[in-house]
Amino acid sequence: MKKGIPSSKGYAIGYVYLKKDEEIDLNEKKFTSIEEEIQRLNESVEKSKYQLEEIKKKAEESIGKSGAEIFSAHIMLLEDEEFIGAMKKIIEDEKVIAEQSVDKAANTFAEMFSLMDDSYMKERAADIRDIGKRLIKNLSGKEDDAAEFKENTVIVAHDLTPSDTAQLDKEKVCAFLTDIGGFTSHSSILARTLEIPCVVGMNDITTSVKTGDKIIVDGTEGIAIINPDEETLKKYEKLKEEYENEKLKLRRLINVDAVTKSGKRVIVAGNIGSPKDVDKVLEVGGEGIGLFRTEFLFMGKDDFPTEQEQFEAYKYVASKMGDRQVVIRTLDIGGDKSLPYLDMPKELNPFLGYRAIRLCLDNKPLFKTQLRAILRASAFGKIGIMFPMISGLEEFLKAKEILQECKEELRKENINFDDNIEVGIMVEIPSAALAAEELAKHVDFFSIGTNDLIQYTIAVDRMNEKVSYLYNPMHPAVLRLIEMTINAAHKEGKWCGMCGEMAGDERAIPKLLELGLDEFSMSPSSILRAKEIIINW
Repeated sequence: MKKGIPSSKGYAIGYVYLKKDEEIDLNEKKFTSIEEEIQRLNESVEKSKYQLEEIKKKAEESIGKSGAEIFSAHIMLLEDEEFIGAMKKIIEDEKVIAEQSVDKAANTFAEMFSLMDDSYMKERAADIRDIGKRLIKNLSGKEDDAAEFKENTVIVAHDLTPSDTAQLDKEKVCAFLTDIGGFTSHSSILARTLEIPCVVGMNDITTSVKTGDKIIVDGTEGIAIINPDEETLKKYEKLKEEYENEKLKLRRLINVDAVTKSGKRVIVAGNIGSPKDVDKVLEVGGEGIGLFRTEFLFMGKDDFPTEQEQFEAYKYVASKMGDRQVVIRTLDIGGDKSLPYLDMPKELNPFLGYRAIRLCLDNKPLFKTQLRAILRASAFGKIGIMFPMISGLEEFLKAKEILQECKEELRKENINFDDNIEVGIMVEIPSAALAAEELAKHVDFFSIGTNDLIQYTIAVDRMNEKVSYLYNPMHPAVLRLIEMTINAAHKEGKWCGMCGEMAGDERAIPKLLELGLDEFSMSPSSILRAKEIIINW
């Protein structure tokens, strides 16, 4: 039995396909001239961009637009002057072939990211290596691995790039296992979107199996069992059958309200990152959108989206959801997300720096464009506005003041909007939870962002193997901050929701109900299971 990090739930029984990276000799070619090597590099960049556009189209068909956004980021990386410029400079300074320059530059950038404290940023090192490998492969004239998989194939690899994952044939590939990777890696996210069981961070799984081995993958507990005996096989066949039957049974709850046995009605909503994701929420009976991550509208573009472009996106979601609320989070750029067309300062710790509401308050025209678009869309549905990364009352009041300016402008222009639109904050900084009583007097609602709240409270990076055992959503300090936030909201007659991963955590839901949480917002794939737990509580 091998253990790792469970990154996509479910059970699979299949046969190993051991995916090995093809070794490319970086010394095979001879240096000709600087001009010729730079020309070869430019051609490889263009070919790689074309390939990624094709992969992106295929991914959009299988996993939706938001799931395919990673490839927009990869294409942007190939257009990044600093990244590609570093390769060209190595050719010029060291007079080496393009393959060697790509290898050196990609390793340097990847190493820089891997040394960062934040888990999400660490995982971006894999994206850079993915781009580097693609460039080298194209320079060397190698084709993409197009292995023909049999049914019930379990792919085992040192790592699976997002490109590898997005092109998996779900009809034949039933699971995958990797030596490295974490819960927040793009491959893990794509696996959850595809609903393929996955265990990552297994350290040496590639040296423990061979192609053809029978294997059980338990994506719920993070376990792989190689060449299991009959008794173990029967046990997991039963677990797999029960899991699939449970998924089918849950569909009966699509149109059922989430009401506890004691009669408390709670809202089970979905988190989305793109207008197209709203269909996934509706398919599973989501009762609202508790978090619309608007930064995806700003990514993969050459310039800021216009007010009209944003209005159309927000209007589409609001119209689709009808009388169900859509909570739109204002731009949360910075930290793990940057825009090539926005000049951002280099920071030692961007997660505690110039990001989210701090950036928006400092870029008033950008902020007002988004707020005007949201207000205009509020005439077509039930919309709420949520400000992220609020640390105290002063920031919230400044943001609300700018919102008021936008309302006055729209009135003068005779443009309709919901004057009573709810305005709240994302409670993700411990100081906001500690100041919740004061904040609750001014907001219309709270939504607890546990992903950051937990890490900021316990000061632990859950993807750091040395300290990941300390990452605990049920830590007494975290629960105390959640309880303080909920109580403060209720004292002022306001509602309190949660839009972090903890909202869809089956172990945490009963405790959150006990604490009085009013709204649970999560990945659409978790909605029906959450409803079942709530109804039986």
